[in-house]
Amino acid sequence: MSALRSLLFAPGNHARRVEKALSLPADGVILDLEDAVAISEKAATRPTVTGALGKPRAGKLYVRVNALTTEWCYADIVAVVQAGLDGIILPKVEYAHELRTADWLIANLERERNLPAGGIDLIPIIETALGISNLARICRSGTRTRRLAFGAGDFTLDMGMTWTRGEAELLPHRAACVLESRAAGLEPPIDTVWADLRDTDGFIASAKHAAALGFQGKMCIHPDQIAGANAAFTPDEATIAQAKRIVAAFETAEAEGLASIQLDGQFIDYPIVQRARRVLAQGGA
Repeated sequence: MSALRSLLFAPGNHARRVEKALSLPADGVILDLEDAVAISEKAATRPTVTGALGKPRAGKLYVRVNALTTEWCYADIVAVVQAGLDGIILPKVEYAHELRTADWLIANLERERNLPAGGIDLIPIIETALGISNLARICRSGTRTRRLAFGAGDFTLDMGMTWTRGEAELLPHRAACVLESRAAGLEPPIDTVWADLRDTDGFIASAKHAAALGFQGKMCIHPDQIAGANAAFTPDEATIAQAKRIVAAFETAEAEGLASIQLDGQFIDYPIVQRARRVLAQGGA
């Protein structure tokens, strides 16, 4: 699994911002046709977005199309399914059949355009009460979807909920995204954006909290958030060093017939070792 620690949004109708975003060290860039683009500009923005598909980029390139229930989604998908596209972000998904519909359309376009079958990723954003309530079905839709994302902005609006700095109100819904993803055999999900660009400490805290809950990365709305997101979802040197010590000590003990040991006062058994090995995989060690 190649983790998406940072996914940076860029408005699809601003060519300069698109070009800059593609050069930044985000794991992925999302060119936006939805919220960042006025209704009057949606159709006119598609050529700008498709024109960026062949440009050099530091990470993966996604396009957020408009929701499947809108008049723009079909034309969005038809326009952007081309060579150079890594994936489509589908917002406001509330039912599993929406993913199946999008998957069917993408698959047919791949076939017609001689693109690799299944090569284009499809990430749904869960951002309404109905989407959360149907989460288990969405995760088990049987489509090309390998991971989902959680969107707190529209979710809290839909719920009439106050999105606080501490984000305690989001905990059960974030946890549900992680739980249902795991139960369905999907990759860990991607966390919501952080809207207050002035509050860097709040963003870092939010990213670290999401990482602790089991998310693999975070959507970003400003280039300054990329480094913080990448750091939050990458084990630091001390954590990697400790994981190496745990694995080495346990392997020595296991060779002697022991399946549980103590290291620096910590009880070590198979689950702890498996967690340490996961840390090493995440850190590239």
